[in-house]
Amino acid sequence: MKPLPLGVRVAAGLAVTALEQARRLPQQLAGLPLTVVSEAMQLSMRVQQHVTELAIKGDDVLSGLRPAEDEPEWATFDEDETPVTTATSEAPADDPWEEEERAIAEVPEFLPMYDELSIAQLRARLRNLDVEQLEVLLRYEQAHESRPEFIGMLNRRILTVKRPNDPAQ
Repeated sequence: MKPLPLGVRVAAGLAVTALEQARRLPQQLAGLPLTVVSEAMQLSMRVQQHVTELAIKGDDVLSGLRPAEDEPEWATFDEDETPVTTATSEAPADDPWEEEERAIAEVPEFLPMYDELSIAQLRARLRNLDVEQLEVLLRYEQAHESRPEFIGMLNRRILTVKRPNDPAQ
């Protein structure tokens, strides 16, 4: 016997498949709402992951283009409510020792990425440093960039750490 044409065989296969699916339909309808919700949630999570990945890549690219922002007003330690100023001894501009100190001073080993940190990133790390480390950072900042907002923040943190714990605070 000669086989039937391909089109007829495919049509018969489709008809049988449709009939089988129709017989399973009542069972599938019971679980359909749960399946639809589950797939929608999975799709939503995948979209959120892709958006987050794109945002992270964008942040990486744009961080190199934008200058580091100044210290925002809200970025203060709880202990910094009363500003305290300390006198810093600045050497005269014609002091030959000042230039030598700048050349000798190296980035502190305990914070090797110091020069790349924004003020907010540095603020987040200060709570883990002791007074000696804070003073090393202050001297390094004064000898190199001498950024007023960094110097002020380091001075305030040093005073806060040196201040004895007050139970009223």
